[in-house]
Amino acid sequence: MKTDIPERAFEFAKRIVGLCRFLDETPGVSRTLANQLLRSGTSIGANVEEGQAAQSEADFLSKYSIACKEARETHYWLRLLSASGLVPENRLQELLAECNELIAILTSIIKKLKEKRP
Repeated sequence: MKTDIPERAFEFAKRIVGLCRFLDETPGVSRTLANQLLRSGTSIGANVEEGQAAQSEADFLSKYSIACKEARETHYWLRLLSASGLVPENRLQELLAECNELIAILTSIIKKLKEKRP
């Protein structure tokens, strides 16, 4: 069963933390990419949470737009980890799929809000 976007973003961040812990065990490129992935992957949920407490619709839209950008960046790092062979593709399939869904949901929310504005 799918949960609401704040909970999904939180669960996604937990999985990103786990992957980054795995990557951090290997020195060099893996650690560098893990830092990038950790920042963007956990920022999605943080911005969604900030959006939940937005002071205005414009503030909400801004936070969700940032969350969407962070999700797109996270998708990039996940693809790079897979393409470079640092993480087996099958280990990243579910994370990539969830990241794509988060992007789609956030994009839909943003578009609806923008259409609603005068």
